[in-house]
Amino acid sequence: MNYQRFVAAQSFVMTAGSIVFPFYLLFIRNIGDSYSQFGLAYGLFALTAALSHVWIGKLTDRYGDRIMLLVYAWGMAGLMLLIPISTEIWQIYFIQIVMGLLGAVQKTTEKTSLSRFTEPATAGKTIGYYHFWTSIWPAIAVIATGYLIDFLTIGSLFYFASLLYMAAALKLTSTVNRN
Repeated sequence: MNYQRFVAAQSFVMTAGSIVFPFYLLFIRNIGDSYSQFGLAYGLFALTAALSHVWIGKLTDRYGDRIMLLVYAWGMAGLMLLIPISTEIWQIYFIQIVMGLLGAVQKTTEKTSLSRFTEPATAGKTIGYYHFWTSIWPAIAVIATGYLIDFLTIGSLFYFASLLYMAAALKLTSTVNRN
């Protein structure tokens, strides 16, 4: 995996997450009967992520960044397909737990990958460019989604996000025999 492919894949990932996140919050709130169910759903995500970071870090050291990023991208692509057909709060709880685990994979492995591409003398510049490229497309996507949602269903946003996660995985997969 080289730096350019890593940044491109992460840009797809960040764009997908930015497109669905505001609408996902509305979606899970509408399935539950109360704000306490919403709070529990979001808390399950955060708690699962927190409890799995150390374990994920060890897996990243063992299997490598690219493999872990592929697990994340394909996992999220699959979850995005499940969200629109979820109708019960227990399904959302399950999705939140899996998303917490995958979120920990993303958060930990993003940082380990970036650290491997960073030279101490130019760390600030490298990280600055990384955050520029992984933030500009998501920002544009959120604005565009706000306008497009009037013409689409919320479910279609999740399907589109799934395609973006798949694109990230394919971008990472295309590097198998090169690096």
